Amino acid sequence: MRYESRFKMFGLPLLSVALGPDLVSHQARGVARGIIAVGDIAVGGFAIGGVAVGIVSLGGMAFGGFPIGGLALGIVALGGLAMGGVALGGLAIGVKALGGLAIGIYAHGGLAIGVYPEGGAVIRLFEK
Repeated sequence: MRYESRFKMFGLPLLSVALGPDLVSHQARGVARGIIAVGDIAVGGFAIGGVAVGIVSLGGMAFGGFPIGGLALGIVALGGLAMGGVALGGLAIGVKALGGLAIGIYAHGGLAIGVYPEGGAVIRLFEK
């Protein structure tokens, strides 16, 4: 399924949807590019897809400013495996990390590893 809105901003369609294979153009996966992008691979301001890249992104693998997904990499990341400035997840790695296993300068979790760890079990790095 392919759809792009006629209204464009910054040269991108407001809404782009690309799901599944496209037999006409011989694409195995749908790549959506738009302000709001929904697709197997989505790139845009607000992206939703298996692989999502955007300011706000939701997907199995999400990358961007505020990613939410199984694997989330970004400034403020939320996911099973979250990596970023502020990371929240099962395994969180970041400057400020919060999760089951948290690794960061400021780490809080079941097992916290960092310079200033807090939580169940802590491993303090760079002891004074």
